[in-house]
Amino acid sequence: MKPLFITAIILFLHTACGSSTNKPSATAVQPTDTLTTLRLPEIPVMLNTPEQRASYLAEHYWEHINWADTNYIHHPEITEQGWANFIDILKLIPTTERENALKNTFAAAEVEKKCYQYLIQLADKYLYDPNSPLCNEEYYITVLDAIIHSPILTTTEKIRYQERRVLAQRNRIGTPAQNFSYTLISGTSGQLYDIQANYTLVFFNNPGCHACGEVMDALKTSKVIRNAIRHKQLKVLSLYPDEDIREWKAFANSYPREWINGYDKKQVIQEKNLYDLKAIPSLYLLDKSKKVLLKDTTTEEIERWLSQ
Repeated sequence: MKPLFITAIILFLHTACGSSTNKPSATAVQPTDTLTTLRLPEIPVMLNTPEQRASYLAEHYWEHINWADTNYIHHPEITEQGWANFIDILKLIPTTERENALKNTFAAAEVEKKCYQYLIQLADKYLYDPNSPLCNEEYYITVLDAIIHSPILTTTEKIRYQERRVLAQRNRIGTPAQNFSYTLISGTSGQLYDIQANYTLVFFNNPGCHACGEVMDALKTSKVIRNAIRHKQLKVLSLYPDEDIREWKAFANSYPREWINGYDKKQVIQEKNLYDLKAIPSLYLLDKSKKVLLKDTTTEEIERWLSQ
């Protein structure tokens, strides 16, 4: 049986509101900041399966939060940890419930713009930042939809998020990957959609990037990936998207010969934002028709998919 709420039940909290003084005095008492914990909802005892309890907790997670109280902004040790735990809980519930929980959270925070903007910052930090262990584009898309349709933000304030929403839709899991041209070191050109294989692994990378080298080593040493290439089930397209091809050419011999090793000669991918390359390296696994199976994925996830 799965752990009930991962780390979410770590805080059993309650909030208190400070009372105001009735009359000014020469020795006025300074108000005490009583916000020390995040109070979680009590789960009905009749909900006795992990799935039921997780669903209830996700739906009612923030019910004791007063989003009109900007004091929460000054307590990241409470709100930020609470947000991280909330995201963990969302992993345990169905997609529709997850989307509703996120949308309802943002709708509730519309009572105070400062709190709403703080909630956006948390979503950006944990769901959008590629370095976040909780980074999740599908979750973030739900957040973007909530932001775009929120009446509390101005049209100008929404522009950044509208642009992110358009980019997130491109190459979304289950949709056709954007086609692009690549050029080999020999000068020969090709296109992504011309690659014939049951699976295509697109590896956006930069030879001067340490993380790219680590991912490349993992791909090169993976028995699952090597076997898939050997049995002609998988082709790997390594793509250098930047301008300085001298650096790329200097590392050309580092790539396995069985890979397709190319670069974006006309810089179309970045200029037209065909792919979201805010972080390098980036891995995409595509099926035979070039539909996206895995996006911004890991070697381990690719191995699991190919081993099915």
